[in-house]
Amino acid sequence: MKARVRKAIGGLGIVGFVILYAVAAATIGDHIPKVIWAQALFYIVAGTAWGLPLIPLILWMNRGR
Repeated sequence: MKARVRKAIGGLGIVGFVILYAVAAATIGDHIPKVIWAQALFYIVAGTAWGLPLIPLILWMNRGR
């Protein structure tokens, strides 16, 4: 598969994943107690953890350059 096609597929996959992840994080965030430190901790972790599941996809996109 050409690199251009892999990057197009991967880009669409990343956009779709981020949309679903944001909806899930917001939904879960609604159930976090209304204590500022608990909400801050959740959103700090959720805001940085989205990249970890995308590492394999990004590696696949850049394979065979």
